Amino acid sequence: MGLILVVVIVVLLGFKMLGQVGNATAMEYLKQGAKVIDVRSVGEFQSGHLPNAINIPVGEIEHQISEQVTNKNQVLLLHCASGVRSAMAAKTLKRLGYTNVFNLGSYARAEAIVRGSQK
Repeated sequence: MGLILVVVIVVLLGFKMLGQVGNATAMEYLKQGAKVIDVRSVGEFQSGHLPNAINIPVGEIEHQISEQVTNKNQVLLLHCASGVRSAMAAKTLKRLGYTNVFNLGSYARAEAIVRGSQK
């Protein structure tokens, strides 16, 4: 039973990581002017967020993105608390025609990447 649980956790983590942009690539995008979009709720965003991040909750992304990002070729780096909502939002944005959309994953990972790119 314990082995099955370990296998399930490894598989789930693997699927989660598949959709995330690499650290070095994300840092380069940031240096080139990528926008960071935090898809957490307004309350989560207000409790703490990354410098220059734009808050568009995942449930509102389809309706609010065009107000915040008019260029569909702009590089967008999305994150949330764990990486699940940002993966969903990335799929939505790609469906809407945004061509350079990448999932940073969790807040902690996004924070490390953003701070690393500022050095």
